[in-house]
Amino acid sequence: MHSIATPEGTILQSRGNDPSAPPGQPASPPGTLDSPHLLLLGRHDIHDRLRPIGRTVPLRPEAARLVGENLTAADPDHPWTGMRFASAWGSRDALDVTLVRPELVAEISVDTAVDHGGVYRHPVRFKRLRLDLAARDVPQFGAEPDTAAG
Repeated sequence: MHSIATPEGTILQSRGNDPSAPPGQPASPPGTLDSPHLLLLGRHDIHDRLRPIGRTVPLRPEAARLVGENLTAADPDHPWTGMRFASAWGSRDALDVTLVRPELVAEISVDTAVDHGGVYRHPVRFKRLRLDLAARDVPQFGAEPDTAAG
């Protein structure tokens, strides 16, 4: 496991059919802008495109509150507008998302399994917000050979 910093791209919201919920158990409650359930993470590439790189496991309540206090809803021209994000690896079910401005930097813990596009295969663990960094401080997608998408 290692940690990297990555700008956050969107808040993911459960649709109520959370594939990780045990059979017969209610799914996780959906997230909101003030209290996100999951985060979809991205990094800017060398052409300044925001590239999806992974998603987090469900956030702990205190982390969701802290992240939510710092999120700003996205403008209509967000680069991921209209994109579909699978609810699980290989799933056809799509997540409902609320796009946010990709301004924050998160420190995450990840394993090294990445797909051919540089996306983490397994959900990542959110460690903390890096309010001391701006998205432009994060190395660009594809710029570092030892990190996902890098």
